[in-house]
This record gives sequence, structure tokens and C-alpha cells, in this order.
Amino acid sequence: MSKRILLLSILAFLVGSLVFALDPVEGYWKSVDEKGVPTAFWKIYENNGALFGEIVKIVGKSDDTIATKAKASYKNFPVAGTVNTMRVIGTPWIYGLKKKAVGQWEGGSIVDPGKGDIYACKITFRPADGKKYATDILEMRGEIGFGIGRSQYWQRADEREFR
Repeated sequence: MSKRILLLSILAFLVGSLVFALDPVEGYWKSVDEKGVPTAFWKIYENNGALFGEIVKIVGKSDDTIATKAKASYKNFPVAGTVNTMRVIGTPWIYGLKKKAVGQWEGGSIVDPGKGDIYACKITFRPADGKKYATDILEMRGEIGFGIGRSQYWQRADEREFR
């Protein structure tokens, strides 16, 4: 009887772990320019069924940088207040994405705090496969409508890279 209880407890723990496992898009990522040079470090996280992303470090800029190029407000922006007076770091510039499948999120927005532009956003995790992707990649797609837009390919980051 006690072996059965132990086995059921282990099974319940494993099933529970799978339910609460992080989606592979969650964690730290570095945005890179077309030459592969890091421009910023991001924290991507899920909150109440939606995906968000905050900049945790801007390469070559102060941690106190204000998003002065942003507009005063954006539709459905998740933080109350005047957006162009907020710090770039710690503000959720990616917001409102809903899970389509594991590693695939869409239906949200991304704001470029350096220019003030807003785009429809899709995020897709691309696991390392030793062929097309040597390392895990996060495909960030910003669109202005009707599928017109571009993708950036972010690299997984380690917190030690920006602390």
C-alpha cells in the first residue's frame, strides 16, 4: 500500500511540474542588430496568461534613460501613466501576447521606446537544431498590418552578461 501511495505521489509531482513548467520563450534574451551586436537585454515573462517583455539593460546607455521618443499613451498599455516619462528599463514594452502553442505567442504589441513606434507582435521560440539554429533563438516579429513587417532573431542571455 505505501509503495502505491509513493508511486502516486511521484506521478502527481511530475504531472504538476509539467503544468507549471515555463514556456521556452520565458527568460532572458538579448536583442541584436543586423551585425549580431547586442543592443539590449530583455526579460520575457508570463503573467495571468499573457506574455510581457521588459528591457533590463540597454547597451551603451544609462539605466535611468527615459523613453522620451515614446508617445504619451498607447492602446492597452499595461502600465498607467504617461509613457514618454517612463524609464526604458523595467517598463513592459512587449505586452498582451496570448499563447498559440508552446513557444508561440501572438496578438500583442511591442513598442520601440527609442522611436515611439508600436507594432503588432508575434514571438516564436526556435530551438537549437544544429542546422539552421546553432543556439536557441527567439524570433521577434513586428508587423504594421497585413503580415507586413520584419523579424529579429534574439539570442538567449545569461543574467551575468548584463548585471
